[in-house]
Amino acid sequence: MPTRQGSFKRLVEVGRVVLINDGADTGKIAVIVDIVDHNRAIVDGPTTNVTRQVIAFKKVVLTDIVVKRLPRTIGSKALAKFLEKQQVVETWQKTAWAQKIVARERRAALSDFDRFKLMRLKKQQRFIVDHQTALLKKERA
Repeated sequence: MPTRQGSFKRLVEVGRVVLINDGADTGKIAVIVDIVDHNRAIVDGPTTNVTRQVIAFKKVVLTDIVVKRLPRTIGSKALAKFLEKQQVVETWQKTAWAQKIVARERRAALSDFDRFKLMRLKKQQRFIVDHQTALLKKERA
């Protein structure tokens, strides 16, 4: 009899990639290497400079990425080989979630003058699009 997950798609499991959203490693990804109890897990991220630590589930967000066939309590060096082999960091960087984070950081780093230039460029683009739309409407009528 096949098991059904229902509406939950991201389960806490060994090998699940998580995004840390609290503490010194905020914004970095790590992998669950062991589950301590129903509130905490041991995570490690040798390729993203996250030290092995016990972290509460409320301080991480589960991602869709899972490292396949990862043994429990694997060492950091072996975990780094698994991550390189399955290209976990590259897979994460291709997700829309990671790209939104990068865009948000880029926007936050803009200076006042950069925001002004961006506003002017958007205004020019909007003028061109509206002008072409008006021409097409006039052509159809």
